[in-house]
Amino acid sequence: MLTTDFTKLIETLVKPLVRYPEKVNVTKRDSNRYHEYVLNVDPADVGRVIGRQGHVASALRTVVEGARNKRVNDKKIRLVINDHRH
Repeated sequence: MLTTDFTKLIETLVKPLVRYPEKVNVTKRDSNRYHEYVLNVDPADVGRVIGRQGHVASALRTVVEGARNKRVNDKKIRLVINDHRH
């Protein structure tokens, strides 16, 4: 049975998009309903990860949720992008 390392998956998807890949950091938090992955990037790269009108962020969330094995993993995956610009 295959299990997905979502931390590694998110890092693999995000690092080619940013200027400072060494500052990409993903942490996992669990709740009753979700596996929540918090993505931190350099403040200069937040716009690149979110994209215009949130299209890049939406695509990342779709890919990550699609990688979840729904038979084995009943919790949903939530990807939170920390916006340090404000």
